[in-house]
This record gives sequence, C-alpha cells and structure tokens, in this order.
Amino acid sequence: MADTLEPLIADLVSWIAKEPREYTEVMEAWRTSCPRLPVWEEANARGLITRERDAGGVAMVRVTEAGRAFADRC
Repeated sequence: MADTLEPLIADLVSWIAKEPREYTEVMEAWRTSCPRLPVWEEANARGLITRERDAGGVAMVRVTEAGRAFADRC
C-alpha cells in the first residue's frame, strides 16, 4: 500500500505547501480521494504536515520543514 500512498502523500503535501490551508478545506478537498485517511495519517505520522490554530482560533494545516523537503524531492 505504501507504493499507492506515496504519490497521494506527495500531492497532499505539495498542495498544502503552496499556502497554509484551513483544516476544513483540506478535509473537503480530500474527501473524494480514496484512501483519504491513510494519506492524511501517513503525512502526519511522517511529520510532513501539522495542524495548529491561527490567531482567530481557526484550525490550519501547514507543511513542516520535513514536509517542504519532501515536496521539493517529489
């Protein structure tokens, strides 16, 4: 399954690397992606993305330094 997930993880991380995204936007955009949750979980487990709240309390998803390096390699 890792071979199947790798390109999807790269797509997710590259998309988020363009600009921080609201968590709800990420989930909405990836809801039709199968398998969405394994992609999300794997990107999180690898430390490629992080979720944090902005000053207004909105949950945001950002790419970490490791995620940016991963996106640059892909």
